[in-house]
Amino acid sequence: MKRKVLLAVLSTAAVFGACGVLPGRAFAQRADKDYLSSVEAEKIRDAETTNDRIKLFLTFAEDRLTKFQYELDHPSSNKHGEMLNYLMNSYIGCVDDAADLIQLGLEKQDNIRQGIDLMAAKTKDFLEILRKYASSGPEMETYKDNLDDAVEGTEDALREAEKARKKAAPPPIRRKN
Repeated sequence: MKRKVLLAVLSTAAVFGACGVLPGRAFAQRADKDYLSSVEAEKIRDAETTNDRIKLFLTFAEDRLTKFQYELDHPSSNKHGEMLNYLMNSYIGCVDDAADLIQLGLEKQDNIRQGIDLMAAKTKDFLEILRKYASSGPEMETYKDNLDDAVEGTEDALREAEKARKKAAPPPIRRKN
């Protein structure tokens, strides 16, 4: 009896393993971004246009930066350093995803001028805040590496937005007859 049960378990595992559906692998195949909440991920999925997705990612990035500033001003009693690093990583993940969407929109020739303009404006503001912390931020040794990555990533996103402004197709011109 034990042999039959063991054989049934092993054959079931082999079938599921061949299909890539083992319980231990379910988390590895998850497509969600680990820095987005389920509500935020749902908003991204539900957005109808690329412009809307870019706007959402930039809003989430701004939210992470605001939370980062709050955490610096009001340190939590536990895992303060981890929280600062998580927020900075989450911020740059959102900015990177917005920049990726701009590239995707250009490739698909979508009308993403609003998203490009928003990216250029927001990243300038973000850079100002990040550079302030890079020059004289409290507890800098805790999050310096992630802050440097965030500054570099934001500068890259700004450069990409400026390039995209030149590449993006101009809006259609309505002619009066």
